[in-house]
Amino acid sequence: MGHIAWKRSFKYAWVAAMGTQLLIGESTNYFQPPATRRMAERLEAVAQGIHPENSTFFSAERVEHYQALLRSPQTPESLLQILPSFSAELLNAGETERAISMSEKMVEVAKTYDPVRLANNKLSLLTWQAVAHLRLGEEQNCLSNHTTDSCLLPIQGNGIHKLQTGSRRAIEILTGLLQEFPEDLRARWLLNIAYMTVGEYPDKVPARWLVPTNVFEAEYPMKRFVDVAGPAGVDIYGNAGGSIMEDFDGDGLLDIMTSAMGLRDRMHFFHNNGDGTFADRTMAAGLQGEVGGLSLVQTDYNNDGQIDVLVLRGAWFGTEGHHPRSLLRNNGDGTFTDVTEEAGLLSFHPTQAAVWFDFNNDGWLDLFIGNESYAGDNNPCELYRNNGDGTFTECAAEAGLATIAFVKGVTASDYNNDGRTDLYLSCKGGPNILFRNDGPREPNGGVKGPWKFTEVSKDARVSDQHHSFTTWFWDYDNDGWPDIFVAGYNIQSVADVAADYLGLAHTGERARLYHNNHDGTFTDVSRETHLFKLIHAMGANFGDLDNDGFLDFYAGTGDPDLATLIPNRMFRNSGGKVFQEVTTSGGFGHLQKGHGVSFGDIDNDGDQDIFEVMGGAYPGDKAFSVLYENPGNENHWITLKLEGTKSNRAAIGARIKVLVNSAEGKRQICRTVGTGGSFGCNPLRQEIGLGNATGIESIEVFWPVTGKTQVFGKPQMNQFYLLREESKDLAQLHLPTFKFSSQHAQHHHMH
Repeated sequence: MGHIAWKRSFKYAWVAAMGTQLLIGESTNYFQPPATRRMAERLEAVAQGIHPENSTFFSAERVEHYQALLRSPQTPESLLQILPSFSAELLNAGETERAISMSEKMVEVAKTYDPVRLANNKLSLLTWQAVAHLRLGEEQNCLSNHTTDSCLLPIQGNGIHKLQTGSRRAIEILTGLLQEFPEDLRARWLLNIAYMTVGEYPDKVPARWLVPTNVFEAEYPMKRFVDVAGPAGVDIYGNAGGSIMEDFDGDGLLDIMTSAMGLRDRMHFFHNNGDGTFADRTMAAGLQGEVGGLSLVQTDYNNDGQIDVLVLRGAWFGTEGHHPRSLLRNNGDGTFTDVTEEAGLLSFHPTQAAVWFDFNNDGWLDLFIGNESYAGDNNPCELYRNNGDGTFTECAAEAGLATIAFVKGVTASDYNNDGRTDLYLSCKGGPNILFRNDGPREPNGGVKGPWKFTEVSKDARVSDQHHSFTTWFWDYDNDGWPDIFVAGYNIQSVADVAADYLGLAHTGERARLYHNNHDGTFTDVSRETHLFKLIHAMGANFGDLDNDGFLDFYAGTGDPDLATLIPNRMFRNSGGKVFQEVTTSGGFGHLQKGHGVSFGDIDNDGDQDIFEVMGGAYPGDKAFSVLYENPGNENHWITLKLEGTKSNRAAIGARIKVLVNSAEGKRQICRTVGTGGSFGCNPLRQEIGLGNATGIESIEVFWPVTGKTQVFGKPQMNQFYLLREESKDLAQLHLPTFKFSSQHAQHHHMH
């Protein structure tokens, strides 16, 4: 289909103001630097120039195309070609009732003119219709009448649908389908979900199709984390995107920044008011026109003490994903300036994966970007060396990092403890890749000379998966050596997830946990640690739910298919030995699609809360973001904000070892400064649980640039400290605290 047939007609009213595009009704009184306006204009040009036939995610434009076709007379045969696609695009665009109507019309035409085709496609057709009715139920209940129990598996309490027409019709369709296709696991799973939504699971589910309640039982009695996004004012209603939890203005309170993947989806910058609420300061921050972006990563690229942001765009859009990224410089006055072009970072490749790290130990943070390559559209990965003057030089090829792959996640750490930071790439459609940092190519090359990375994946034994997504380095067992987690990402349908829960065979890609052997190799310990599961994670990150000193993780699950109604999942690290699923006990099993995940102590009470951007890839697959408040625990903690002087000021890559005393003896707790997982960002300050410690013996910090280790003796527990490189003393910080609103009633803000 040609570009003319797909010509876009604007759904939104736009006005030109200050050289950028603003939605009508928004203030135009905020100053915006010329560079930011140029990027806004560039992004609008990208949006206007898309060819919807080249990507599956432009459903609204595709709807317009099919509507145009149906304005002309059509034969029954042509209707049977058009209506199935039109119905699918309507559903993905969020026009659910029209989608159902068109599907029913198609069935009527097929009954008369092609009953054989109708019979041959009965399974897929009925499944699609059931999903459409389930989605209608979600829109009328979980989304339009949202409560803190909405969409939480197993659905109960205020999460049970008040308007049950959609779910009742889905139950009817799925029951009939299973009577004819009794072994269809996809229909079985969806039938159980449908019964949950009407409050009749498990009692009313026919026994032969019941998914037993025990498969959802928690393995540890975690306290309930309540979603306070509504009262806090951060319950964005939108699609897939990234998240950052960070103190952007230095007031000691963690703010929230989000993005979304749609071509005109706006960023949000939420300022923490310190009273349980947030103020949307997107416009005041000068971020109007900074649209799109599936992922965000924060940094301090110019060592000025202000936290900057990188926006990554174009992921999953295929040949239509050649969008520019944005580097947003924090001006220190509540505003940001797009400095992408002047910094030398302007390029056009589809990506959501990037990591900031100081690969040459010169005290300035460099940038690695993992791009998505498709057949006939190669997009090599990029490495930008920080020149120390606000600009970067691309040097991936000379460093051996210009890899061509479909990269979905990147992470950096010094896995072999040689003082140089290494890279790990998670790829879809090919093996994952570990690059060892071997230093300068020439013996006396210096930090600014050519650098060498060597691909060591097979030798290190970390390339088993061929379809994976989010990944990270972490020290899950506190032995002082970085391990690797990689989430698998490949299923035929939600039937594979159902099979995994039920202990049945499937071909889905499972997660992997690789334990560091301290000799340059890793051992796959997924089975021993109870993580050899089909988690199907997109966004994910790690933190410490109960301050026991061991890192837990939360997986935002799903995929674009609206039938992939599976819970987001939380796993508790039990002593560095095994991971216990606490999804249902903690109230984390959200059935909407999960993306950017951030762990952080939003209210400065010593325990970590969790923010997550919810919503799928199709424009109609929207959901509310969540902010889970930590209910607290009896364990101790310490929060450390590190500041480099010779090292990069944000201290990214610095390694921390906290030695504590307890009734069981001494133990060490190890952390590396960074943002956590590869899809969603934690704050750079390190919030460290100490378990049942009776006191802190010492804190050790290793700085890679100098190779020196600082030791601080006997700081107090349950305190905030600033730790500066080369300083002899810890500086105690007195940060403001607050309590979230106790009003956890239904909310619906539609940001």
